[in-house]
Amino acid sequence: MKRTSWGMTSLLFGCMVIPVFGQQTPPGQGDDTLDPTIVEGQPEGEVTEEPFLPPPTPPAPPSPIPYPNYSFSELNAARYPSLSDQMFDGLAGVTRQGGSVFDSPRSVSIITQQELIERAPIDMYQALEQETGILMQRTARGQSSPFVRGVTGNQVLILVDGIRMNNSTFRSGPNQYFNTIDPGQIEQIEILRGPGSVAYGSDAIGGVINIVTKSPSKFRGDYVGTSFRETLSTADWGSYSRLSVEGWVGSMGAYSGASYLNINDVDTGGILGRQPATNYDQHAADLKLQFQPACDQLLTVAFQHFVQEDVPRSDRFAPFIDPGSIRPTFFDPQQRDLAYLRWEARPEVGLMDSLMFTASYARQKEGSIEIRPTNNRRTIGDLDVNTIGLNLVGTTDLEFAGILSYGVDYYHDDVDAVRVRYRDDTGAFDRFDTPQFPDDAFYERFGIFVNWNVDLTDRWRFDGGVRYENIDLGATPILDINGSPTPVSTDPAFQGWIGSGALTYVMTDDLHLVGSVSEGFRAPNLDDLVATNPFVQQAGTDTPSLNLVSENSLTYEIGIKSNADRLHSQFFVFWTDLDNNILRNPPGGGNLLFSRSNRDSYIQGVEWSGEYVMDDGWSLYGNFAYIYGQDEVLDMPLSRIPPTQGIAGLRWRARDLSKWFDVYTWMVRRQDRLNFQDLSDARIPEGGTPGFATLNMRMGTRLGRCNNHRISLNLDNITDKAYRVHGSGVDGVGFNAIATYEWIR
Repeated sequence: MKRTSWGMTSLLFGCMVIPVFGQQTPPGQGDDTLDPTIVEGQPEGEVTEEPFLPPPTPPAPPSPIPYPNYSFSELNAARYPSLSDQMFDGLAGVTRQGGSVFDSPRSVSIITQQELIERAPIDMYQALEQETGILMQRTARGQSSPFVRGVTGNQVLILVDGIRMNNSTFRSGPNQYFNTIDPGQIEQIEILRGPGSVAYGSDAIGGVINIVTKSPSKFRGDYVGTSFRETLSTADWGSYSRLSVEGWVGSMGAYSGASYLNINDVDTGGILGRQPATNYDQHAADLKLQFQPACDQLLTVAFQHFVQEDVPRSDRFAPFIDPGSIRPTFFDPQQRDLAYLRWEARPEVGLMDSLMFTASYARQKEGSIEIRPTNNRRTIGDLDVNTIGLNLVGTTDLEFAGILSYGVDYYHDDVDAVRVRYRDDTGAFDRFDTPQFPDDAFYERFGIFVNWNVDLTDRWRFDGGVRYENIDLGATPILDINGSPTPVSTDPAFQGWIGSGALTYVMTDDLHLVGSVSEGFRAPNLDDLVATNPFVQQAGTDTPSLNLVSENSLTYEIGIKSNADRLHSQFFVFWTDLDNNILRNPPGGGNLLFSRSNRDSYIQGVEWSGEYVMDDGWSLYGNFAYIYGQDEVLDMPLSRIPPTQGIAGLRWRARDLSKWFDVYTWMVRRQDRLNFQDLSDARIPEGGTPGFATLNMRMGTRLGRCNNHRISLNLDNITDKAYRVHGSGVDGVGFNAIATYEWIR
């Protein structure tokens, strides 16, 4: 019998609805002040000049007349930011140019801090779920892999504070690494749909996702602040806890936090019950120190540590595999570490107006345990990837001739790997197995780029750039030559020139017509070329493929952006030609040993997102995405192309964001266009993945004399619908009440 805590949910629902709709503050009184930009009740101190951020908007003077002299958009600026109010993180942002969503000629978006508060995510899957044009797949509950414009894995570039998270071992299909980020440390998420190779180089074929982490705020003067968050969920009896401390004194500031997550087996929708092998634990910690040596300089030192333990690969357990052929697989640990030093300056002398230098060290450690009961075998693997990165980015304002942005970046991966086979019954050593990657492998990339942004006329703007990319690597994979395992040394090199160009036509101040032609580039990485990867599907293995060449894509897109007082929307149509796309070959001889080859393919689609702001704090919002992908050589669909999906919702927010209410439906169409890989993958039901729709609700309020208590309740899948996200190894969560309490000081 399913356990659903309806009693607890009803009590929480009642406690939430009364404060949200029963304690409205009259205009001009209490914390609902006349300043539409104030979103947090926080202590104030002496405000000093901040060269890296715009000055804060001063509070409006007191007036007996409610909302004096404010336009409709200004009154709703905090509640529903316009596209021009949503700003990228400067030179470390997803575009490497700064600016706003509205000013960019590309299909871009930002998940703001307020949206993250309302979503109350406990992992990155929930943080990005249902975003426009993105499908979040997870093979295991502790994993998540974003599909952007139909591709995932090593064809989507993940950044953390503008630093590459992708390394040379990222797989071509879904992988787990995006979930090794603590959602509690995130300030905002920036998304670029389509190629980003000019700015960031290899891997940015389908898109770029940049995670911007929290920093201390100099706006608040000298201060010390703390916060504590606790989130509980009923479907998995999960618990997420995070404590954060921040402050600024004089010219120095710090932000730090630590979190712990415990997840139990998830209660899925309908009559499916609890799915086994969906439980795990994780802990994380982060620290960011900032120092301002001069008014035009900022020095940042940051550390991030994240560990997941005992994460079962859910699709290698029942119900995906028959109990007689079960192949339990666990990841323990799944670890990510990042440390970086960043210097930012605005010298405004000579040729440079702004400059940013970053030196980074990243570590990805992956332990694996694979058990084969029928063979009395237990294989333990260890993969350790250490990455050194150097980045230098700058801009020059050429006045009437536009703005130049330029940079150089370098990353070096060093790979250590081992796999050892033991007897499962006694634990006795059997033999060394072929490691997932050659133990001597390295991968080195170097790139240099320049981008030019200029107003051609009062109505026409141009944004274009070019990059040169060079990749060197070396490894000694084990190949099967005439039935004998043979080490073969390989050291190929790959080069590429990548360009892009975009035009914006200013139809009105609030309406832009945009179009672009963008190249994407991805050199084969170590996973493509030399991996012996046993983690393919439920019983498959990737084998080395040494004769691959680089992928090149060409994307054409046209769109329209509205930034009117009431309507904020983006609509894009795109077509991507993928030349030499690196794809798996059909296995032969009845086995599931996959090699790779280069084949031409294409992906086309439509994306829309929008919000219509009504009176009294209400808005209608939604998004829609359609993707179609085809392998032109085999004349069949590309693997795991996301189904057509969208959301439609109605929400209300108080002007000071102290209260909110949201009800929406998530609608996903059936996906039955399947590739040969999909037909052999137990994660995809026979005949395709059925469509579904869920009904969901979110609400929250701030309480207390100083508004320093925040509680929220999210009700997911209210109708308890049974569903599965296409290609996932975890069925959709059934009815789930997620209660969050946060204390802010």
